[in-house]
Amino acid sequence: MRRKREHEAEKDNGERWLLTYSDLITLLMIFFVVLYSMSKVDAERFQAVAESLNKALGGGVPAKIEMAKSPVGPSLFQTGTPSSTTTVPGKGTDPNNTAHTNQDAKGENKNIGQGNADAENMSIEGIKAKLDKFASDNGIQAKLVSSIEERGLVVSIQETLLFESGSADVTTRARQILGNITTVLASAPNQIRVEGHTDNLPIHTTQFPSNWELSVIRSTNVVEILQNAGITPSRLSAVGYGEYRPIASNENADGQGRNRRIDLIILRSKYDVTEPNNKTSISDPAVPAINPLEGK
Repeated sequence: MRRKREHEAEKDNGERWLLTYSDLITLLMIFFVVLYSMSKVDAERFQAVAESLNKALGGGVPAKIEMAKSPVGPSLFQTGTPSSTTTVPGKGTDPNNTAHTNQDAKGENKNIGQGNADAENMSIEGIKAKLDKFASDNGIQAKLVSSIEERGLVVSIQETLLFESGSADVTTRARQILGNITTVLASAPNQIRVEGHTDNLPIHTTQFPSNWELSVIRSTNVVEILQNAGITPSRLSAVGYGEYRPIASNENADGQGRNRRIDLIILRSKYDVTEPNNKTSISDPAVPAINPLEGK
């Protein structure tokens, strides 16, 4: 009797590998199901999550993430450059063996980010060309100088074209000049920063205790004229740097004259994320109200 029970126990133990095998097969099936589900991404949901994260972490307008035309597969983003060996169907090649590129049959660039950057560069160059022609036609090309920098288009206007010495009141002629400049700038949606600069000669009057006040009031007065001429107020900002951002030496009169200026900065759109905007206000439910008496 005892030998029979031992024989049955040995038989049961010999079939336990089936349990391990079935568990392994089940885990493998689950693993491949998970892999399959991860290979298919909802493009709209992914874009919404990405923009939400960008807005939360960037503190401004959400940056756009360029996605491939078809989100299914190993790559969600457009990467690399078009292959030089790419052929187009109908040009003497096998249409079933055509290499995939970032361009379609019409040669249209699918890299939206690069396309936007190129379009913005053309817009900035166009604005510069118009301003340069305006300065040349009016004989003020030495006092109204534009240059393209990494941050955008810088339009530098010397003090003598806008103000009397030691004053922040914009002259009548300057208002006409700024009005003409506004007609060019109004066509672009970019942020415009107005920067006031002075030389290092000290000023100490009742209205302007230092060059800080003079530079700030001058830039503010120019902002007001641009706004009244049609520039959207949310695109404008005023900054005063006093004597501390010179572009020439203050050791001579010529350099001091160049440093006394107003700079209009047409910022590239990539800097929008660092600029305040009016999309979020204190009434927004997402922004907690601050009680000034709380904690007292």
